[in-house]
Formats: sequence, structure tokens, C-alpha cells
Amino acid sequence: MADNPIPIRLKQARKRAGITQKNLGVMIGMDESSASGRMNHYEKGRHTPDISTLKKMAEALGVPLNYFFCEDDASAELACLIGKMSGSEKKKLIESLKSCSDEESE
Repeated sequence: MADNPIPIRLKQARKRAGITQKNLGVMIGMDESSASGRMNHYEKGRHTPDISTLKKMAEALGVPLNYFFCEDDASAELACLIGKMSGSEKKKLIESLKSCSDEESE
């Protein structure tokens, strides 16, 4: 993957959500006349959105913010799955992973 995973993740999430570049831009508060062009620049990696824009995109696309920073598909999928878990489910997962890690180090 390229140095900046944001363009790839953004395009994947947008397509999976079935939203056009223009519609996503408008959904997060961009002017309708420039939304498509701005989103295209983000997806092509010509510009990088600031963190507040990324947060809005994450909410609109139903993915956690950290999804955009995942360097591989497996990590991106895990971020989405973990993002849907409750706090107690996350704690159980952490304990389970710690247990597995402890067993491997023995």
C-alpha cells in the first residue's frame, strides 16, 4: 500500500456505502458545486483531509476513524468489526488477545 492509506480506504468505504463522491461531500457539509471535485482530490491522494473532515466522513460512511489509517485490508476489516462492538465486548476481546499472547510467550 502507498505511504498514505487514506485515499484507498476512503474510496473503498464510499463505494461499499453506495454513495457518490458528490453526495458524500454534501453529507459532510461541503458546498454542492465543489463537493465532487474535493472528494475526488482526497481519493486520488492529491490532498489529505484534516482530522475533523475525516471524522465527518467516518460517521457518514459508518466506519471508525482509525479505519482510514489501516495499512492492510485485514487491519481495516478488524477496525470496522471492533468499532461495532460494545465496550464490554471490546474488554473481553482484549483479555482474550492478552491470553493468547501470554500463551505464545511461554
